[in-house]
Amino acid sequence: MVKVLINGCNGKMGQEVIKEIKITPDIEVLCGVDRRDTGDNPFPVFTNINDINLRPDVIIDFSVPESTLKILEFANKHKIPSVIATTGLSDNELKQLEEYSKNFPIFRSSNMSYEINLMSKLVAEIAKKLPESDIEIIETHHNRKIDSPSGTAIILADSINNALDNQMHYEYDRHSKREKRDKKEIGIHSIRGGNEVGKHSVIFFGNNESFEITHNVLSRAVFASGAIKAAKFLVHKDNGLYNMNNIC
Repeated sequence: MVKVLINGCNGKMGQEVIKEIKITPDIEVLCGVDRRDTGDNPFPVFTNINDINLRPDVIIDFSVPESTLKILEFANKHKIPSVIATTGLSDNELKQLEEYSKNFPIFRSSNMSYEINLMSKLVAEIAKKLPESDIEIIETHHNRKIDSPSGTAIILADSINNALDNQMHYEYDRHSKREKRDKKEIGIHSIRGGNEVGKHSVIFFGNNESFEITHNVLSRAVFASGAIKAAKFLVHKDNGLYNMNNIC
């Protein structure tokens, strides 16, 4: 039985992970970490990481960057495999995460959906087939999402850029520009509203036609299921940094 610590256990994604674990064999929640203990969970919830007196087999983290760094310090101290699904990590924070992965296994993805990672591979192949296209990425999320663009939009852009020999640059804001579109740019646009879980579209514009591929998440359970799959994959792995490509 794989025993899990959930960082951010009272958040929307933390609660989704708990629900999915309940119906998944060979895995259970050992404890949780959150800013406060609501008393609603059937397992211990620690509000101070320094008070954790239980040792999980793996950590699943759906939180915010500040909290992620704290749980990684705990994981590094006790060499606990960690699944990091937090978005909005800075370049410096990602470098720190990479350094930690030399000491214990870390699985990191901004999107735990199998299909979005399949989409990433597909748009890379399309980009190679349509090298003269103008490429635009549109991502839509609920009005409570803090970071933009989404980590998934960057995953898609990076996949396309890698396929095109890293010749592209990203354009996030054309508001202040007075010039025609650069052929080497990938436009990335963020929409925030309502309760949209997550929608990502990549559009390839030609002179006389366009080609669009879209992924739309209908339930957060998709991400929870992916995180659990990653946790089971990671628990006996060697030190290193892993991602969805390792299980897709």
